[in-house]
Amino acid sequence: MIVLDRPWLSFDLGVEMTVLSWTVNRPGFVRGRHLIWREIRNADLPPDLNVKAWLDAETARLGKPDAPCLLTSRRLDAFVRHDAREGTVAACAVATVGLSNAERVGTRTDRTGRNWDLDLGAHYGTVNVGVRVDHPLSRAGMLEALSIVTEARTAAILDAQVHLPTGLATGTGTDCIAIAAPEGVDDYAGLHTDCGVALGRAVYGAVLAGARDWQSTVGLIRGG
Repeated sequence: MIVLDRPWLSFDLGVEMTVLSWTVNRPGFVRGRHLIWREIRNADLPPDLNVKAWLDAETARLGKPDAPCLLTSRRLDAFVRHDAREGTVAACAVATVGLSNAERVGTRTDRTGRNWDLDLGAHYGTVNVGVRVDHPLSRAGMLEALSIVTEARTAAILDAQVHLPTGLATGTGTDCIAIAAPEGVDDYAGLHTDCGVALGRAVYGAVLAGARDWQSTVGLIRGG
């Protein structure tokens, strides 16, 4: 179940699962029942702010202090959900997609002197993906699953064709992914497995739809 109550978006996993992410507040392997998003603007994150302490306080006030939280400047009502099934494995991906600070991997765009539009949260454009898969995975399997989610995210952004001076964008400088699965013993979740196919299809669909939406709204306002 997904609940939108700006500035929060909550993805109820149904049961407590193993979650792997690099979120600010709950990175690495943790246990949790929810994945959450917090909508922010530039003014929310001044340079001297201890972001983790601020986020811990925010999630505590929400009543979900143990939930990995993804930060985004994208309007949360623009979130995209995409479900996929392969064999007996089902995956559900939720994505918020902003590409204001898009980059091509291995390069860095020079934005010196750029006129940032604070209302669009340009400093913090990001792609945030939360995904649930119902196939039990070991920690090794979770690591491979995370690689599949990252590959699907990148493929979707490449197919959206966001042009930069350095080439086609492959992501942004502040992307984050959180993947949740039941604890199990399966060490494999690659492209040849039902789990990998379901994950890839769900994430690709959500991120591409989100990128297309950003391009047709915010991207036009920013000139591409």
